[in-house]
Amino acid sequence: MQNRDRTIRGRVLVVTAVDAEREAVLRGVAGDDRFHVIAAGVGPASAAAGTAFALAAGGAAAADADRYALVVSAGIAGGFPGRAAVGSIVVASDIIAADLGAETPDGFASVDELGFGSARIAADARIAGALAAGIAAAGLPVSLGPVLTVSTATGSAHAAAEHERRVPGAAAEAMEGFGAATAARQLDLPALELRAISNAVGPRDRSAWRIGDALQALERASQILKEVLE
Repeated sequence: MQNRDRTIRGRVLVVTAVDAEREAVLRGVAGDDRFHVIAAGVGPASAAAGTAFALAAGGAAAADADRYALVVSAGIAGGFPGRAAVGSIVVASDIIAADLGAETPDGFASVDELGFGSARIAADARIAGALAAGIAAAGLPVSLGPVLTVSTATGSAHAAAEHERRVPGAAAEAMEGFGAATAARQLDLPALELRAISNAVGPRDRSAWRIGDALQALERASQILKEVLE
């Protein structure tokens, strides 16, 4: 598969949280030296710091072909029932810091509503669309929709419903995307978020989690990412 309209010229920084995710991505990209894959740690702060450090290390001193041109937050995630089933793939249309804001007497208010900036970063629409189409063409179940970044994983049906109410169409929940995308935005780089679904968002039932299956799906999706960017 080739994307003949590709505009990405340079290296791709892929940011995962933990080593198991990093290893799955590395298997998928199969030694392609355009991809630099790091495990930056869990949560948006670790993702932002790790991404910023890696981008700085590959900055102005690098030759044009070695400079970063795209940042991808990748890993496993929870999927919202009815939108992203366990074992499926989600490609973010928007990367949203879902719990960045304040509690008020009327409920949660986002930083957008408070006037302190924005909790939403749009993913690169062209590349995200091409990636979702490539995954679908490979016969894998895929959703293209908002991915929420949270600092505390959702553990109840009520909290899951609140997220869906505040972000209609939310497809998945993870903990790093907004941090990585924020660092990318500082250098005016496009960002993506790629998630393989290991569990349903809502009441925590570890017996129903399928982390191994999700890591296999992440590996396959990473292979397709490589093909889309060729």
